[in-house]
Amino acid sequence: MTETTTPLAVRSPVAPPALGGLGLFTVLLAAALPLIDFFIVNVALPTIGADLAASESVLELVVAGYGLAYAVLLVLGGRLGDLFGRRRLFLGGMAAFGVTSLACGLAPTAWTLVAARVAQGAASAAMLPQVLATIQSATAGSRRAKAMGLYGATAGLAMVAGQILGGVLVAATPLSFLFGAGTGWRAVFLVNVPVVLVGLFLAARTVPETRAQRPEPVDGPGTVLLAATLLALLAPLTEGRAAGWPLWTWLSLAAFPFLAWSFYAVERRADRQGRTPLVPPSLFELVSLRRGLLLILPFSMGFSGFMFVIAVALQEGAGLGPVQAGLALIPLAVTFLFTSIAGPRLIARYGTRVVTAGAVIQAVGLALIMLAAWRSWPDLGLVALLPGGAIAGVGQALQLPVVFRIVLSEVPPARAGVGSGVMITTQQSALALGVATLGTLFLSLAPGMGMRNALVTTLLVQLAGVALTGLLSLRLPRTIV
Repeated sequence: MTETTTPLAVRSPVAPPALGGLGLFTVLLAAALPLIDFFIVNVALPTIGADLAASESVLELVVAGYGLAYAVLLVLGGRLGDLFGRRRLFLGGMAAFGVTSLACGLAPTAWTLVAARVAQGAASAAMLPQVLATIQSATAGSRRAKAMGLYGATAGLAMVAGQILGGVLVAATPLSFLFGAGTGWRAVFLVNVPVVLVGLFLAARTVPETRAQRPEPVDGPGTVLLAATLLALLAPLTEGRAAGWPLWTWLSLAAFPFLAWSFYAVERRADRQGRTPLVPPSLFELVSLRRGLLLILPFSMGFSGFMFVIAVALQEGAGLGPVQAGLALIPLAVTFLFTSIAGPRLIARYGTRVVTAGAVIQAVGLALIMLAAWRSWPDLGLVALLPGGAIAGVGQALQLPVVFRIVLSEVPPARAGVGSGVMITTQQSALALGVATLGTLFLSLAPGMGMRNALVTTLLVQLAGVALTGLLSLRLPRTIV
């Protein structure tokens, strides 16, 4: 008697969790929130200072406190997602982001706002790494490539949209009957609350649970040393100018290389002993990750520095209100959006050469913005900035989504959390450094040179960073895995 086996008798492996279209929309919505919040405050700072009687150094802490907590805890957030489940950390981080946004919007004093911003940065660090890790683990092939392209487009748009939205919300008056005149800045935080509620509702139904198959415990020494290393670098650079460069800033910068070396030594020893460190040095053996991170540094520093400097220049130099200052960036946002949509097709056809082309196009846009600032000052607004902003947006959109795809293209799903954490930490640290370095340069030059000359000089420095990005992109592999 012949025995036949039906397909039902064959045990197939369990299919990996899949991230559907609505689930992808949900995680991209969450990815936009922390970046919007990093930039939305730029145009709100003058109003916050006037309403809460905050000094310049305290206002810088409103920005820096968020950025520091965010950058320092990102890799840990990725590791915790690998360990306890990315969906669980995603939901918890999003809920905490909503609560801390509410605390920011209701803050009665400047120092209360600083504390709430630090907590908000920590919540972002728990939520955001789970986005990329979920995409890496719950998509494959062309779907993953499309999702990563959309993530890059979302990140870039969020940075520009944050500043535009901030200008509109600061000028809005619905909260005046509750908090009094001049309190529109509270809306830039309170607007997060309904968005988070919608996000939580969708995430609970559409985001699959993923985690590392063999999760490792948290690397305590590595976590402490990474936090100390980032704080030693970022804290003095972000607070030094406003504080008058006291002794602690120089001691902190002097300690940075020693802390960085100690962190690397501890992580390398853990890797060699078969344990999984917080940031495995073996991860940097992936050429795509290593070269992609090198591109993220100058690009993100230039992006954040430009956004901060243009917000200050337009409001304090050109005399524009927050709405006009925000709307001046609309051409950049529009061209970024449409170029990002076309990006995947361009990448499929031309490969990573689009990054080099993007750097060249961005350089042309920056040169036109510099020319507009030189010729039109102080009548600098939407019309004067339109040609340069539109061209710069095209160039930026050809770079950022591609670079994100490059960084994670070879990272295995088992290390998706730590890979995402490393990439976002690099990006966030570079964003903070951009505000600290280009912002400090601009604010230091303005009293002696005047706003116009300080703006042109600062943009010239950023142009050098764009040229560096273009040169580094020449070493990229032509195709993306």
